[in-house]
Amino acid sequence: MLKVGDKAPDFTLPSHLRTSITLSQFRGKKTIVLAFYPLNWTPVCSGQIPGYHEVLDRFEALNTQVLAVSVDSIPSHKSWAYSMGGIDYPLLSDFWPHGEIATRYGVMTDAGHTERAIFVIDTEGIIRYIDHHDIAHEPDIEELFRILTDFHKG
Repeated sequence: MLKVGDKAPDFTLPSHLRTSITLSQFRGKKTIVLAFYPLNWTPVCSGQIPGYHEVLDRFEALNTQVLAVSVDSIPSHKSWAYSMGGIDYPLLSDFWPHGEIATRYGVMTDAGHTERAIFVIDTEGIIRYIDHHDIAHEPDIEELFRILTDFHKG
């Protein structure tokens, strides 16, 4: 199980934005909010994921890149993002090998989807915050901004 202070496992995953994203490409440049979410098209995820999109300017002001990861396929990500009016940050597909990255981060469930979990990763690739959140409840975005603000002050 990963813990605060560990080096975040690197990965490359395809995005619904027609690019592949490698975690280490942000090293030395941006703080990362890596948000694992269970599945597209589900009620709680349909609030959490577009909620980040609505406040991207606040993340950008904190030099933070949001990356969202689920085990859904790229076509599912594209359709879901479109149905919500568009998502301008990467929705990453951990579809195949199924849940490989979620497993490396310790957030894959026996049910075949990810937990709802947030990792804040600093510009050196070190995990600075972990929230394994109740799957039935949306994480508090203001709490996340408080953590990011405190992190950038410190």
